[in-house]
This record gives sequence, structure tokens and C-alpha cells, in this order.
Amino acid sequence: MTAVSDGGAPALRGDEIEISGVIEWTMEMLDAADLRPAPLPGVEMTFTLARVPSPEVNRAMYAAVGARVCWTDRFGWSHADWQAWVDRTELSTWIAMAEGTIAGFFEIEAQPGGDTEIHLVGLTHAFVGRGYGGYLVEQCTRRAWQRGTLWARDAGPATRVWLRTSSLDHPNAMANYHRRGFTVAEQNVVDKPVPDPRLAPWPLPHDPRTLAGDRAGDAAAPGGAAARRPKEELIT
Repeated sequence: MTAVSDGGAPALRGDEIEISGVIEWTMEMLDAADLRPAPLPGVEMTFTLARVPSPEVNRAMYAAVGARVCWTDRFGWSHADWQAWVDRTELSTWIAMAEGTIAGFFEIEAQPGGDTEIHLVGLTHAFVGRGYGGYLVEQCTRRAWQRGTLWARDAGPATRVWLRTSSLDHPNAMANYHRRGFTVAEQNVVDKPVPDPRLAPWPLPHDPRTLAGDRAGDAAAPGGAAARRPKEELIT
């Protein structure tokens, strides 16, 4: 929920700053033939579809990839929100691997009428600036055009692939999208309040401290597990 000042205008949270003049772009590709390949990275990069919906995985990747470029729009999401987001057949999450390490990820969604949105795409920081970004966007877009066959098999074919980006993103992002064949469909300039990414919440379905306290109390009760265990086992 957004805090409101006495004058009725939105008030910044304590950890927010307002960034003026943020440019927001909607970009689109209307034909799979418009996709232009990127140079191959120096090391093989593989892409795996996450077949088990996991709010923890998507939240972790959201932080790992997006924190340095102010991905904060989902900070207000609860664990239930994340669960509802990932637990849909029309959404696919892909994990990129290189050199035995998670190198990035992307989320793509099959929408009505053939629209396919790239919600998120990006590299983890260790792989930024090493020639992986163009190939990541190419492979993400290629898979977006493969909806109805490779994923979201009941959704039908894609007729348009689109995404949103902004001037808060990596400085090379727009050029990368243009090189892959995307064009600007819409542009807006806004003043955007941005929370401190260093203070990102980690949503859970419950407070683990409460359960830990309950377990400790049960174990400490006469005849409980703690009383029955050797002292050495409590330490380990």
C-alpha cells in the first residue's frame, strides 16, 4: 500500500527516493523473422525451463538479477502473491547456466490474442559485460515465439512479443533490444519512487521464528526430544 501525505499526494516511504524523468519504453516484435541472432558467447550457455513452480526461486532471481538496476516493483508482493504468479501454465521461467553457474534467467507469459510478454530478462552480476547479454535476449525472444509448442502448449501461437524497459535498466539494454529486432511501440516519462534495493523484503508464508520457538518449547518440555537426546547431539 502506498503511503499518503496529509495533502493527499503520495508520500515516499522512509527507504524510498523519487527519481525524476524516468523514461519507460514498451518495445515489440511483430514477426519471428525479425529476430536477429546475437554473437555466440565465448563459453556455452544453456537454458532450462523450470518445471516446478517455485516462488522462492523466482524471488531469488528477481533479486540476484534486478537489484543493481532497481527492480523494485514486486517488493510489496507477499509469498501468496509470488505463489500465484509462478503457479500458472501461461507463465514460464527459464534459468540460464554458464561455467557451472547460474548466469541469468527470464520470465515469459502467454497472454490472450497471441501477445507474449517478456516480463523479466537479465544476467547475474558476475556475467554482465562478458558478452552474454545479447545471446540471452536472443534465446529468450526465440522461446517467446515458441509458445504453444515448447511451453504453454494450450495457449496457441505467438503473434507479438513485447516487453517493458526503462532508463533505470542497464545502459546497454535498449541497444541490445534494438539489435535483436525490437522496436519502440510507446514511450513515457515519469517520476518514479524507488525503494532501497538493499532493504529488499524476503516474503515467506509464515514467520519462521514462531515455529522455531514452538519447536524449542516442545523439545524442552519434560520427556521432549531435547531431554531424550545426548548433550552432544544438541550442539551439532
